[in-house]
Amino acid sequence: MSTTRQHPPGGLGREPDGTGTASAVPADRQWRTLSLREATGIVPMARDFARQALHDWGWLPASGADRKAAAEDVLLVVSELVTNACLHAGGPDELRIAWSPKVLRVEVVDGGAGQPAPRTPHRAGRPGGHGMFIVQRLCLDWGVARTPEQPGKTVWAELAAPPA
Repeated sequence: MSTTRQHPPGGLGREPDGTGTASAVPADRQWRTLSLREATGIVPMARDFARQALHDWGWLPASGADRKAAAEDVLLVVSELVTNACLHAGGPDELRIAWSPKVLRVEVVDGGAGQPAPRTPHRAGRPGGHGMFIVQRLCLDWGVARTPEQPGKTVWAELAAPPA
């Protein structure tokens, strides 16, 4: 489901520095932030960053098929959101990943004005345009957050944490 909300359902908040609504932020969340401004090799860099975060949080190396699939889904969502920002929003400014015991959240901040959406009708055999369809299929929810009177947006996606 594509939505536009100021405060998405995962309640992880937008900013890793603690700004925003403190009551909606779980105390046990962990954030990682990577600046992508003026970087080269952005998609592999973002995947490596996400892979390291998953390793640090104990998702990798995966202890079973469910955990491995969950980690691969996170890396694919990171790739798709960052690629989408590269292709349609002049490149991403920042990648943020937050983890709590139930939800992992991926945020990609960019300066673009567009509204990402899955290509419809989706045709599996057609090249390109599958990124947001993939995000929609893999995630619990996703959407776009904008700050009034500021350019750009944050595209976010939430995935279920794998079973322990």
